Amino acid sequence: MRRVTLICFAIGFLNLIASLSHAQIRLPAIFTDHMVLQRQKEIKIWGWAEPGQKVQAKLNDELNSTEANEEGKWMVTLPAQEAGGPFQLEISDPGNPELRRILKDILIGEVWLCSGQSNMEWTVAASKDPRKEIAAANFPKIRHIKMPHRPSSNPQENINTRWTVCSPETVAEYTAVGYYFGRKLHQDLDVPIGLINASWGGTRIEPWTTPAGFADVPALRSISDQLQARTPGTPVYSEKMQAHLNATQNWLKEATEAFEAQKAVSPSPQFPAELTPVQGHQNPAMLYNGMVHNFVGFPLRGAIWYQGESNRADGMMYFEKKKALINGWRNIWEQGDFPFYFVQIAPFQYGNDRPEELAELWEAQSKTLELPNTGMVVVSDVGNLKDIHPKNKQTVGARLANLALKNDYGQDDLLASGPTFESLEVGEDRLVIKFSNVGEGLKSLDGEPLNWFEVIGQKTGFEKANAEISGNTVILTSDAVKKPVAMRFAWNKLAEPNLANSANLPASPFRAGQVPTALSAIPGIENYELVYDLDLSRLGAEIEYDVDQSDKIRRFDRIGYFMELKKANEPAQYVFVSMIAFTNDIKKIGIPTLNSKAVFQRSIAGVEIYTNADMNLPKDLAVAPLKGHIEFWPNNYGPVTAAKIGGSDAVYDIDDTPGEPSNGYGSMQVHIPQTKQTLFAINRWSKPDESDLGIGNSAGQHPDWTFSNNSGQYVKKRLRVFVLRDDNFRE
Repeated sequence: MRRVTLICFAIGFLNLIASLSHAQIRLPAIFTDHMVLQRQKEIKIWGWAEPGQKVQAKLNDELNSTEANEEGKWMVTLPAQEAGGPFQLEISDPGNPELRRILKDILIGEVWLCSGQSNMEWTVAASKDPRKEIAAANFPKIRHIKMPHRPSSNPQENINTRWTVCSPETVAEYTAVGYYFGRKLHQDLDVPIGLINASWGGTRIEPWTTPAGFADVPALRSISDQLQARTPGTPVYSEKMQAHLNATQNWLKEATEAFEAQKAVSPSPQFPAELTPVQGHQNPAMLYNGMVHNFVGFPLRGAIWYQGESNRADGMMYFEKKKALINGWRNIWEQGDFPFYFVQIAPFQYGNDRPEELAELWEAQSKTLELPNTGMVVVSDVGNLKDIHPKNKQTVGARLANLALKNDYGQDDLLASGPTFESLEVGEDRLVIKFSNVGEGLKSLDGEPLNWFEVIGQKTGFEKANAEISGNTVILTSDAVKKPVAMRFAWNKLAEPNLANSANLPASPFRAGQVPTALSAIPGIENYELVYDLDLSRLGAEIEYDVDQSDKIRRFDRIGYFMELKKANEPAQYVFVSMIAFTNDIKKIGIPTLNSKAVFQRSIAGVEIYTNADMNLPKDLAVAPLKGHIEFWPNNYGPVTAAKIGGSDAVYDIDDTPGEPSNGYGSMQVHIPQTKQTLFAINRWSKPDESDLGIGNSAGQHPDWTFSNNSGQYVKKRLRVFVLRDDNFRE
């Protein structure tokens, strides 16, 4: 009898434990002891419980309750409160006193998200004066939470982490930029500061961005499409997966019948590669899903961002990606255009990168300031050309804090940005640049003459300029450029310029004016109309032009092709070749794809050529227009001559023979038969990574660039197609 009683007691006790465990109220890890909640904003607290279970939250005498929905999720909203604490946050089931969670040492103050790559993740221990800074870090009202590195192809609702109190024992592993940012805010505002550290060294911007952020930026449509196809639940994924399942089910039925009849079974349908889940932490949305989504909705004041080194080759496309990041975060947080302040990355010797490549990223970062409620700090004066992780994070954090103090905390008179380009005046022999944000005036940081200013004229390259300060302007002159028309400042990855304002804040790299181009130097080009403009890195079986004005032009007498190619660390090559129109169908003068129905192998008249390439051109080029020859088709082709204009049957050159298939390799070539000279060639556009591009004759086996597979050699590759109505040109 005693044994039976003990067994019943044990079973009942285990059932009670199981019941309590099953009904337990759970919180995501963003809610732990020592956390900081955002002041002056409604406080949102959420978690999980049994469906229908009542949940009550109490903080500083404010109380509210709700019920878990059918998925077991709940959210309680408490009224906004002023800065203060420490408080207790009590989460409970009003009907079950046994189910209660108490979080202790809760502060209410200012909460900022700190994100980016290694210069944001860089710790206090690895930065300038670590021993001194760690020993002095007695700021118990500064709190920090670090999100572990965790990529995910699906949004994660929880992550294993916790808040810590700032002290000499904890601060060493804090984000240094975030800590020095938060420390200044804490000292100036005398309120608690919460720092949410979601950063990962070496990461690109794409993994931090929401899928919806990509979808809202037309320039990033390809990334958005890829994500939609790989994300279960989206219409695109569902449609393609259903089609694959249907095909698989049909195959299974047919395969079973064939097997039972002892007949050969055809291979099963291959799983569509475009449906394979994204893997790896550098892929789009992976870190948003794994490291940010879990605390979306936790009220913030704003975000600080230090990233760009891994996207430094993006140029202006980085601005599009920044739009996707910022607007994506703002939309999903539903707090409006919350402040977003970022660091323009420091100059650094990036191996064999073009000197201008980093400047082009700086330009894209500066353009981000067009978005509302954004700010940028320049750190060219506290970088290290030999260290991609400059140790002086104190200055970086303080400059970010000054942006917040000025824009969000009422210190309107604070000068928080360096000199900002406002306007350019072109004089007879000088350029006058006007700046804003000068404070009490412009200055040289080191007392030396202003550096890193360059000017250019109509017939010169960029030359070093003499720069003189005059009030809120800088006057540029150069003995090498008598009539400058444009300028650039700090346009080099190694630039550490000394122009600053009275607050010793440096100016950001920029450029202004109309830089002369090879195209602008071509006589009469202003009379031509642009029809097509194409970045040749965007070639494909179907061509989507960057500019397409073919529907706006009705009549033309001449056609002009301008092609530019540039390799890294080499001057650009260009050619402009114009001719009397060989067709009156404007849809057939671009890339001769199969759909364009453009097939031309014929002579052309009235050819004019302007180029900086070394070509074998007739000596009478300047006296009389030439006759040329074009080979435009989407077909495969062979080297056997067809037009009999002096080509070779052994190599691909000025005279080849188109064949089948009609949707094949593809040729877009213009030649001068008289000297067996190729002017330009674009072949095999359906495979952009393997296409053939060339100006002049190829030095390889085939003069017309066939099989050269060289498109990847060019950092710039562009084709523009023009037309001209000119009644003076007739055959």
